[in-house]
Amino acid sequence: MAGALDVPEDRKLSEYTGWTRDHWLAQADHMLDALKPFGSPTFARYELPGRPSRSGFDSDALEGFARTFLLAAWRIAADTGRGPVAEDLIARYSSGLAAGADAAHPEAWPRIPQGRPGQPMVEAASIALGLHVTRAWLWDKLDPRTQGLVADWLGEFVGNPTWPNNWMLFQTVTEEFLASIGARYEESEILRGLDATEDWYVGDGWYTDGAGRNFDYYIGWAMHLYPLLWTQMAEGGARNDRALAAREVYRDRLRLFLERYFDFFGADGAPVHQGRSLTYRFAAAAPIWIGEMFDCSPYDAGLSRRAASGILKHFAEHGAPDARGLLNMGWHDPFLPMVQDYSGPASPYWASKGFVGLLLPADHRVWTSPESPLPVETGDFESSIAPVGWLLSGTEDDGVVRLLNHGSDKARHHTPPFDEHTDVFYSPLAFSTVTAPDTAPEAWARRIGNHVALIAPDGRVTSRGAIEPLGVADGWGGSRHVPGFEPEPGAGLERVEGAEIETQTFVKGGAEIHVHRVTAPAGWTVREGGYPVAGPEQPMRGENEKLPGAFAMNDLGVMSRIENLGGWTAAGVADELGANALGAFSATPYLTAEHPGGTAFYRSKVMVYRLPEEDGE
Repeated sequence: MAGALDVPEDRKLSEYTGWTRDHWLAQADHMLDALKPFGSPTFARYELPGRPSRSGFDSDALEGFARTFLLAAWRIAADTGRGPVAEDLIARYSSGLAAGADAAHPEAWPRIPQGRPGQPMVEAASIALGLHVTRAWLWDKLDPRTQGLVADWLGEFVGNPTWPNNWMLFQTVTEEFLASIGARYEESEILRGLDATEDWYVGDGWYTDGAGRNFDYYIGWAMHLYPLLWTQMAEGGARNDRALAAREVYRDRLRLFLERYFDFFGADGAPVHQGRSLTYRFAAAAPIWIGEMFDCSPYDAGLSRRAASGILKHFAEHGAPDARGLLNMGWHDPFLPMVQDYSGPASPYWASKGFVGLLLPADHRVWTSPESPLPVETGDFESSIAPVGWLLSGTEDDGVVRLLNHGSDKARHHTPPFDEHTDVFYSPLAFSTVTAPDTAPEAWARRIGNHVALIAPDGRVTSRGAIEPLGVADGWGGSRHVPGFEPEPGAGLERVEGAEIETQTFVKGGAEIHVHRVTAPAGWTVREGGYPVAGPEQPMRGENEKLPGAFAMNDLGVMSRIENLGGWTAAGVADELGANALGAFSATPYLTAEHPGGTAFYRSKVMVYRLPEEDGE
């Protein structure tokens, strides 16, 4: 494909990926050039193909400007505002700012809503950050009328509420930019987002995104990114002392976060497939670059570049961006069942955050140090993140990383009344770098992959509701939950009276031993599913009635196995079509047993791994 893959690899500097800063620049240029045909006459709007978001066409077009402007801003700064690439981008986005912020212009952006949260607030933050990092080359060169129009548009954020999660930080950075240009702002609104993150900090460098146990990649590309960039924006201004003091706190937290973050990536660069907004893809590299920018990475700079370049290269080699140079709504290929309804055709361009490393000059150590191997490339490992309830397992021989989930559930309430909402990106027991959940609604309703479920005599299947962590340590994790029925999407669970499932997992060398203590009515069926595997063709499958046990294997040699170690009486493989982001066909091995009533134990061995190439052909 065109773009970064046209740049010769440098295996001396980059032993593992071959990629250098030139690849990052080329990929950014390729993506930005590909957007031109979709820009409006003034480039104030980018109207990309795809399903519209719930916010509507106009909001999606604004999103196209704002999120690609973030990428353009990093790219302009990488060229220090000089050269033909920077000049073209400055002209294009200056024109877009002048038209988009002008309410009387036919290409005007939707306004920031008053008295309630609205999508333009998200995009305002990207525009503010982009203007901040390109100030000398773009903002300072705008004519006074355009500066006033942009300040007025951004200024509509002032005095308005946001959602009580990472959205509060959008207000922080937007109003800090307004303060820096002498426009109207409210100091309390800048600080309340930062204050809120203190309530959400759970330890070891991790936050929850708002109340509850909402742990995913937003912690890196939002909860660490914005506060540290804010300290740069505020330095030298009215909040200088607070910014300098906060920077040390935020640096220490990011250092703790990064101690385990490199464990999330397989040897092929793939991130563990967990959490919402995964269509942002290589935004997962953002906290790695920020760690280098603020000199707080716990590891050497060569590891930082190896991890970040590995992520970008993984997606580039799997069709993102696509043949047109566009980021589609999916993971590798387009796949709407994994995309939330708040995302539109331009939403994937929050992947621009993954290019923030371009702010680091060419002679920075992160670009000049030889690459170092990822944790999964140096040996098998088991690690844990206690405040989150996660257990990670990596195996060197196949480069696969697995995540056992004993803590992140996205449930709204963990105390009565239990207004729980289960989510396919959070509720499963496990995730990995080589598998993805079956996210199509019909498949999710069956709750097979990486779930322990009760099946009532009438066929209804329970979901894993609010997770109560029991603890994690390297190689072990435990949690319990009360199973319940979700009668319709988004509804609160109908808990099964007197039922409970407690799960403990023991992991070594990629093999997982699961022990489930199940309390449930007699005559109900207990079922546990392994990892779903997916591909363009029907996975191979097999069952062993004597164990019992079952397996499924895709065309890439990714094998998912589940075996009885006690209590299970039957096995099978469930097939799905069009349910999985990694391929049209997916299959999940599972075990079942009829529950005797009261409390009983069920033990299983669960594995997902990649066969050596010669065995996987």
